[in-house]
Amino acid sequence: MKQNRHMDLVDRRIVALLQNDATLSHADLAERVGASTASCWRRVKALEAVGVLQRTVRLVDPTAIGRGVNVLCNVRMRSHAIDARQSFEQFVDGRAEIVECFSMSGEWDYLLRVVVADVADYNHFLMLALLGHPSVAGASSHFALSMTKYTTALPV
Repeated sequence: MKQNRHMDLVDRRIVALLQNDATLSHADLAERVGASTASCWRRVKALEAVGVLQRTVRLVDPTAIGRGVNVLCNVRMRSHAIDARQSFEQFVDGRAEIVECFSMSGEWDYLLRVVVADVADYNHFLMLALLGHPSVAGASSHFALSMTKYTTALPV
């Protein structure tokens, strides 16, 4: 998002509503935010143009597709050279079971959220893929027992 993009109260309401239900029509949005349908359409287009609103997706229940195990995995790199980091980030991008990746400050270099079917599935990923990557020096895994909160909606 461009830093100079000013979002007024109507823009913020539109963003909040679309984060919770991206299927809302412009007419529904207009009714809920107190604006005209044409105005909502223009605002949505403007928010898309500056990158506030990005792609539209559908959220999937991981247990319904056999991916109910969440693992948070800290990764330590062998080297912090740019080519090592790029190679690792390309590896991450190519692995469907890695759904989030953060470059971190502190003791660990990356934090991954990995979704798998079961412990054996994670073990296979960890031993054969992650620890087999030439840039990875080590990893520490933490299995989530339950999910207390999950949201993709940001405060606006």
